[in-house]
Amino acid sequence: MKIQENVSLGELTTFRTGGAARYFASVKNISDLKIAVRFAKEKKLPFFILGRGANVLVSDAGFCGLVIKMEIRGIEVKELLNKKARAIAGAGEEWDSFVAKTVKRKLCGLENLSFIPGTVGASAVGNIGAYGTEVKDHILFVEALDTETMKVKKFSNKECSFGYRESFFKTKEGKKYIVTRVTFSLKKNGALKTDYKDVLEFFENKKIISPTQKNVREAIIEIRKKKLPDVSFVGTAGSFFKNPVVSKRKAGALKETYPNLPFFLSGEKSVKIPAGFLLDKVCGFKGYKKGNVGTWENQALVLVNYGGATTKEILDFADVMKKKVKEKTGIDLEMEVKVIK
Repeated sequence: MKIQENVSLGELTTFRTGGAARYFASVKNISDLKIAVRFAKEKKLPFFILGRGANVLVSDAGFCGLVIKMEIRGIEVKELLNKKARAIAGAGEEWDSFVAKTVKRKLCGLENLSFIPGTVGASAVGNIGAYGTEVKDHILFVEALDTETMKVKKFSNKECSFGYRESFFKTKEGKKYIVTRVTFSLKKNGALKTDYKDVLEFFENKKIISPTQKNVREAIIEIRKKKLPDVSFVGTAGSFFKNPVVSKRKAGALKETYPNLPFFLSGEKSVKIPAGFLLDKVCGFKGYKKGNVGTWENQALVLVNYGGATTKEILDFADVMKKKVKEKTGIDLEMEVKVIK
């Protein structure tokens, strides 16, 4: 493993912005990872774990520490009794390729999370979710390197403390751990989730009465392609803001002003409101553009670098959006994208 210096991070993130990393290392196994962490410690440098760069914004000034590119790969499937199975994947495995392999083996559970850019490790850290499924619903264990003891620890699903786009690994205590491998609990020919509005409408329009797991994956990919830009060609991180969670009382008051406001239960006394609705129907941001930055033509929740944008321009644009939502609804939007500086 080689420690490189002054490596540009722009093309290593899907937003395609940002400066250089003072030091950079790609790790392919636990041994590499330990060497990289020890290097950062010896030089008293901060370090950051980079997967596919699908949910980050790098400062225009770059990162003054060590960026560790997670490339620990490997997939192992163990089929158990009662049609259950465990799929174990390295943190550096590309997420959608991993999902495709589980679908090919008819191991159900992850198909609704198809076509999400990123890595297996990032899926656990951020508890990714889409179309009625969260990855926490299928995670059995997460293995991670303790950067203080330099030992690998196995965390149960409960110990991961998963929440909406959150996990233990995002907490102050959890940040000392680097995810290296994730074990998923799946089921051979298991039940499929097709009751999410967009998915249900897709099959109704296609007149598919009994969709297969392969059908569900194909549907999710087609729906996402229509709604979201392809990160292979467009600079974006997908959904830029989290869906805000507010009290039922607050939601009721907003419903009086905005009768079409959708919301979903999120506990006994709170509800989740789609940020996309607030940005589009309430604030009119869909397709809005200023300079090199704008929102996607089909989704106001998605910010796009239309070419040549800086990280500062993107953050300034996002700030305008946050202020307008606050002014119109009193809600403080929280960024889903992480800023590295």
